[in-house]
Amino acid sequence: MLKINYDKDHVLDVIDSVVKKTMTMDLIWDWPCGVAYYGITRAYEATGKQEYIDALIERVDEYIELGLPDWNVNTCAMGHTLITLYEVTGDQKYWDIVMSKVDYLRNRALRFGDHVLQHTVSSKNDFPEQCWADTLFMAAYFLLRVGAKLKDQDIINDALNQYYWHIQYLQDKKTSLWYHGYNNINKDHMSGFYWGRANAWAAYTMSRVGKTIEAPYLYPQYMDVDCSLRDQLSALKLIQGEDGLWHTILDDPESYGEVSATAGIAAAMITNGNPLHTKYIQKALDGVLDNISDDGRVLNVSGGTAVMKDREGYRNVPKAWIQGWGQGLALAMLAALIRTC
Repeated sequence: MLKINYDKDHVLDVIDSVVKKTMTMDLIWDWPCGVAYYGITRAYEATGKQEYIDALIERVDEYIELGLPDWNVNTCAMGHTLITLYEVTGDQKYWDIVMSKVDYLRNRALRFGDHVLQHTVSSKNDFPEQCWADTLFMAAYFLLRVGAKLKDQDIINDALNQYYWHIQYLQDKKTSLWYHGYNNINKDHMSGFYWGRANAWAAYTMSRVGKTIEAPYLYPQYMDVDCSLRDQLSALKLIQGEDGLWHTILDDPESYGEVSATAGIAAAMITNGNPLHTKYIQKALDGVLDNISDDGRVLNVSGGTAVMKDREGYRNVPKAWIQGWGQGLALAMLAALIRTC
């Protein structure tokens, strides 16, 4: 059992400040918004504060009225919020948009090899036959949630297939850490770095699989997910910084400590619930809380990051700005803490 030392009232206050700050951001319907608002839905589930859902309803309804973008992998991230809004309100318009995203991912999204989703950020063929760890949050975990809700085995199996192949392509079997991306044309990992937030996307979404589908042990591919996560977390705990943060290049102690990666990895450890990870979660919690300002800004979050060409590319990604994914992953971590510990 996890035994984390924290002041619950203080953490609830921090959650509230992060939610309120996030809702002041002019995020458009894309992945930064999708991750940020996912975090707010988790905060709602942990606290029961209706004002969080009311704020999301007002904002999402405004988006719908103004007109939604075309779908790609990244814009499907907003599906997470829509699932929760439908569950809370029963309003069919939210579910209709969810299913339009599912239709896109299942029938029109670019794929390669064994039906693996190519990572896309626009309507163009952005990164031919490349898979990125980011896709697990934006699309695979989203499909899994829908499939579980509908009890649709085809959708569940498609989602698990994404996990299986992303594990095969991106997890280094020697280190158990994850590369940022894989190029199926060149059969390589491009620059080949263990990027911190990529490992957070992988760890956090894998930790949610067994919580999302019924009887996960009946799915052979879940066993791959479970073992992949087990080995990844065992490796990650050994390279955590003394300040509780994981580095933006995980095995490069000269690269900066990055808070969104730390929050995502810690959220995975909390969700996974291995008591041997208690001390690493404690350090990460202290590190994340030290990097949240009084007005709810999550600090030291790296900017949007493509698969960079070299080590300096990752080291020099700016971390001075408030980012939706930093807000959302911090909320996911703090909400998991409140619900679990």
